[in-house]
Amino acid sequence: MRRCWIAVASAEHVRRGRAEGFMQVCHGKAAPLRRLGPGDWVVYYSPTERFGGSTPLRAFTAIGTVRDGEPYQVDMGDGFLPFRRDVRWLAAQEAPIMPLLDRLAFSAGKRNWGYPFRFGLVELAEPDLRLIAAAMGAVLPE
Repeated sequence: MRRCWIAVASAEHVRRGRAEGFMQVCHGKAAPLRRLGPGDWVVYYSPTERFGGSTPLRAFTAIGTVRDGEPYQVDMGDGFLPFRRDVRWLAAQEAPIMPLLDRLAFSAGKRNWGYPFRFGLVELAEPDLRLIAAAMGAVLPE
């Protein structure tokens, strides 16, 4: 069964992953990535432009499907050894979350809608994924 997920990372990190065909979450931890399966949908939400930055972005920044394979570790050369998963990213535009908040099941009527994002990876209902994809101009296969 295909599942849908929201992953959380700064836009600069998401853009690098899009360019190189991968995703990573939760500061490179493997366990969250093991929850995803091949064919699962993932959409990235970026609260900020830069990691550790204070300038808010609050936008969906990437959408794609998880490729076959398990999480794998990479050496960033500075002692950081994050785990990643390969993703087939779709052509999409970044889309602000604010206009969608009242229409998404996970946030409608909720004042603290961003609270679950603290965990870095949150399961998402498919209708919400489709609404986000439309806002991003991404074409999802049926």
